[in-house]
Amino acid sequence: MATTDFHLKGHYAPVHDELTAFDLPVTGALPPDLSGWYLRNGPNPRQDSAHWFTGDGMVHGVRLENGRAAWYRNRWVRTESFDVPNPVLYNADGSRNLRSSVANTHVVNHAGRTLALVESSLPYEITTELDTVGVYDFDGKLADAMTAHPKICPETGELHFFGYGSITAPHVSYYRANAAGELVLRQPIDVPGLTMMHDFALTRQHVVFFDLPVVFDHGTDGGMPYRWSDTYGARLGLLSRDRPEDGVRWFELDPCYVFHTLNAHDTADGRIVAHVVRYEHMFRPGVPDPKGALWRWTIDPRAGTVAEDLLDDRDGEFPRIDDRLAGLDARFGHVTGRQRADGPLVLRRYDLHTNVAREHLFPEGHLPGEAVFVPADDRPDGAGWLLAYVYDGPNDRSDLVVLDAQDIEADPVATVHLPGRVPAGFHGNWLPDA
Repeated sequence: MATTDFHLKGHYAPVHDELTAFDLPVTGALPPDLSGWYLRNGPNPRQDSAHWFTGDGMVHGVRLENGRAAWYRNRWVRTESFDVPNPVLYNADGSRNLRSSVANTHVVNHAGRTLALVESSLPYEITTELDTVGVYDFDGKLADAMTAHPKICPETGELHFFGYGSITAPHVSYYRANAAGELVLRQPIDVPGLTMMHDFALTRQHVVFFDLPVVFDHGTDGGMPYRWSDTYGARLGLLSRDRPEDGVRWFELDPCYVFHTLNAHDTADGRIVAHVVRYEHMFRPGVPDPKGALWRWTIDPRAGTVAEDLLDDRDGEFPRIDDRLAGLDARFGHVTGRQRADGPLVLRRYDLHTNVAREHLFPEGHLPGEAVFVPADDRPDGAGWLLAYVYDGPNDRSDLVVLDAQDIEADPVATVHLPGRVPAGFHGNWLPDA
C-alpha cells in the first residue's frame, strides 16, 4: 500500500457515472432462495486523490430475487461534505468535523438501518436502493467516529464498535448498541498514543483491541497521516464484555500491523484465539509495504502470553467468515489472495480446524474482490455461497460471481453480468430479505 497513483489506473480507476440497470443477464443459474441485496462500498474519487484510502465513497449494489438479478445500481454516498469544495475537516477547538466524510469503507445493516462507514467519521445511513438518508449518530448519543468494522454478536444481536483518533485522551472508546439499535455503553480505552486502529475482534466473553505501531503523523507526505514507529511497540488488549468497567488487560507481542480480523473465539481452557491478516510493518517511510498473511494469535490470560503462529505464507486480504459465527469457533474462513507470489488472484477457503486450504482460480485477467458468505440453510458453517465482484479485464467490465462455498474449486454457480466496471474496493455485505 505504498503511496503511488495505482489507485487511479486499471481496475482501481474510478467510474464517473451512476448507473441503473434492470433484469441483468446471468450465466448459469442463480439459487432461487438467494433473495436480498449484495452491497459493497469502496473509494471512487471524483478528482485526483493522494491515496487509495481517501476517495469518495461509492456503493455498488445488486438485487437478487426468485432466481433473477433484478437490478444493479451504483451511487456515491452523499455526505454533508460531498458537494462542498473545501469542507471543514476540523472544528475551532481542534476536534474533527465528524460529518465531513467520504464514507468509503464498509456498508453494514443493524436494527433496520443500513450504514455506510469510514473510520474517521460518523456513519451515514443509506437505503437498499442506495439513496443517502443522512448522517446517523444514534439519536445524538454518539459524538465520536465509528470504526468501519463493527461486529454484530449473533447471540445477542448487539452491535459492538469503537471510535479512535481523538487528539486528546482517551484516544479510543468502545461502544455497544443493543439489538434495537440503542447506544447503551461507552467505555474509554487507555492507549499511550494516537495509532491507526482499523479493526478489532469480538468473542463471546471478550472484546480484543489491537494497539499497534502505526502512529499519527500529520506531516507525513502522501495523503495518509500515519507512519510506522520503531519505538511504539505492539500489544493486544482484552476487555470483558460482562465487566467493561474493569478496563483492558494488555499483552505484548512482536511489532506488526493488522488491517483486518478474520474472527476470534474463546476456548474451553480459558484462552482466546484470533485469526488475523498480519503485516510485518506498514507505512514505513522509504520501504515498500509487505504482503499480508494469515496468522493465529492465542492469548493465554493466566500465563500473560501471546503465541504467534503463521498459518500460510501466501498473501491474502479481506478475510470473511459465516457472520452467524462471529465471536464463536468458526471452522471456515475466506480470503482474497494470490495463488503464489506475483501469481493470479484467487478466492481461498481455509478449514481453520485442519489448516487445509482450497482455492477458486479465475480465468486469466479476472480479478476478484472481497467474498461474502451467504448461508444456504440454518446450519452455521454449513452450505452456502460466496458472492464477490470480479473484474473482467479482457472486457473491461465486472461481474457478480456466485460460488458454492463447499465446492469452491468448481465453476461458478452463476455469474451476473453488470453493465459496467466496479472499481477495486473494500467491504460489503449481503442483506437478506426479512
